[in-house]
Amino acid sequence: MARQGQVTLDDVAASAGVSRATASRALTGSGPASAAVQARVRAAAEHLGFTPNQAARALASNKAHAVALVIPEPNTIILGDPFLQGMIIGVSEAFHPTDYQVILLMVRPDDPPGKVLRLLHRSFVDGAIVVSHHRTGVERLSGVGVPLVFVGRPWWMHAEVMYVDVANRAGGALAARRFLDRGASRFACIAGPEDMTPVRDRTAGWRETLVGAGYDPGPVEHAPFTHAGGAESAARLVGYGADAVFVQSDLMAVGALRAFTEAGVRVGTDMLMIGVDDSEFARSTSPRLTSVTNPAADLSLRAARMLLGVLDFGRCPVTPEIIQPELVVRESA
Repeated sequence: MARQGQVTLDDVAASAGVSRATASRALTGSGPASAAVQARVRAAAEHLGFTPNQAARALASNKAHAVALVIPEPNTIILGDPFLQGMIIGVSEAFHPTDYQVILLMVRPDDPPGKVLRLLHRSFVDGAIVVSHHRTGVERLSGVGVPLVFVGRPWWMHAEVMYVDVANRAGGALAARRFLDRGASRFACIAGPEDMTPVRDRTAGWRETLVGAGYDPGPVEHAPFTHAGGAESAARLVGYGADAVFVQSDLMAVGALRAFTEAGVRVGTDMLMIGVDDSEFARSTSPRLTSVTNPAADLSLRAARMLLGVLDFGRCPVTPEIIQPELVVRESA
């Protein structure tokens, strides 16, 4: 196979038996070309090792043929969180069969607002999926000029906002009801950052269920979604004497489990514990962790389909897509 640098669009056109203009339209999607011609031209391009220049495609079709996956979190959290890793893999896999390239934008808290807005300009990407967004700073994305799909309910709501989410309020209620069924009576919660809507919703569902059953929901410790955040929160709760703790991520629960064990509290015996995500962590701890599902693969696929519907067909969803969580029961509760 010839190297790409040695092959021109004229070579592809000659191999496919079409004009140069037809070959260009077939490869860029910038004009009429039958399905049979497109297939023949693309087969010729693949055989010759030719890939149309991305900038030329953008100029020809007024599209960048790229989408951004925006994660407004520090690098250390992105690289260590199994849910975010699952989102990166899921979005990448969802767009792999398409003509769109996925660009990962890891937005640090200290990045100036203009940096993100410049990168999300229409000349660089056609749309974006935003994951793990916080209240502070996310408003600046509302005017970027490209379609946005949020994973998780965004803080601001209007008719054009597109998002997919888990019914997180129901997830918090699932954890509370499980504890009540197991006879627990003294509760505590280790939650993620308070400026994230999933945290607010899980905590609300947790509180409402316990209060409705006549119980005090107890203290809520907010911390980053990290192993250390869970451990430090658990250390502050040791003296409280809870017999049931809802930890809002499995990663945090690993740290909390270690801290409680070091303090002499036997999780699964002295204390019940439930996490969130149903990740590999939940299946590898001792005791294994009961967990509320938060399916990164399903969320990423739905978000990608929603964005593709807008980019390729102009379909704007009327309502968000909401996934109902489930409780996966293991030894910890």
